[in-house]
Amino acid sequence: MAGDEPAESMAGLGEFVVIDRLVAGRKQPDVVTVGPGDDAAVVTAPDGRTVVSTDMLVEGRHFRLDWSSPHDVGRKAIAQNAADIEAMGAVPTAFVVAFGAPGDTPAASSVELADGMWEEARLFGAAIVGGDLVSAPQWVISVTALGDLDGRAPVLRSGAHPGDTVAVTGVLGRSAAGFALCDNDIDGFAALRRAHLTPEPPYGQGQAAADNGARAMTDVSDGLIADLGHIAHASGVGVNVSTASLAVDREALSEAADAVGVDPWTWVLGGGEDHALVATFPGPPPTGWRSIGTVLDGPPRVLVDGEQWAGKPGWQSYD
Repeated sequence: MAGDEPAESMAGLGEFVVIDRLVAGRKQPDVVTVGPGDDAAVVTAPDGRTVVSTDMLVEGRHFRLDWSSPHDVGRKAIAQNAADIEAMGAVPTAFVVAFGAPGDTPAASSVELADGMWEEARLFGAAIVGGDLVSAPQWVISVTALGDLDGRAPVLRSGAHPGDTVAVTGVLGRSAAGFALCDNDIDGFAALRRAHLTPEPPYGQGQAAADNGARAMTDVSDGLIADLGHIAHASGVGVNVSTASLAVDREALSEAADAVGVDPWTWVLGGGEDHALVATFPGPPPTGWRSIGTVLDGPPRVLVDGEQWAGKPGWQSYD
């Protein structure tokens, strides 16, 4: 590295000094038998199976540092990965994080990022158990999440049956609304802006769904229509969503939608990154879930009030 880097930058301090700062004082949960400091961590899997998922956040694509603090970015990185574990009916237990950033990034920013990650992980008793640091032209955060099924069968996208109830837990459209407000530099609506910066998945509800017979499940990361489409195609079924059942979400967004000049249904049905969970059940959904539609005989498709949705179904990684 260049010798003129600021002393308290990541490059100025060097990789191992920064790592020491990131792990100092962190308490690992009981499932971690070997934490950071060796070539790899050791995490127990009481169930005998490990649920694994990975996701990446790229500065300018998934977050902006002029909108989000490093702490916000850390929370979001863990939340979106934990939601994938929840969507399998499992409990998130540990995370491995790789962080790329320019060498002149203040070391304090990396510590703030890690603080956010730890704060989010502690909400459900998990930990950051290892990772890597690398120089990069912009911030890039790659997270691998581990989870435990605790004796449950995994809930797949492919298990929906005609006649099932479609239900959701968590909020819909808030993150998309928050993004639009930030992108259009519209003041106010602090709760919606916060929903985009630090989404709040319904932790524990993935396990509750599995315990109550959920047949198929996914998290709403791309958009309700898009993610229900994954279930429909994996299960070979149709899905019909009722807007009447989503009126509470539309109402919560109507004022912000007027300010931005969009139809709030665009956010409710096509907005992603709330990381709500949507699942199908053979009967009524459990407490904390609300019915929003039904599963139909194939072909695979998602209908809204019995009709094709004309709007954008959700996020596309290469748009």
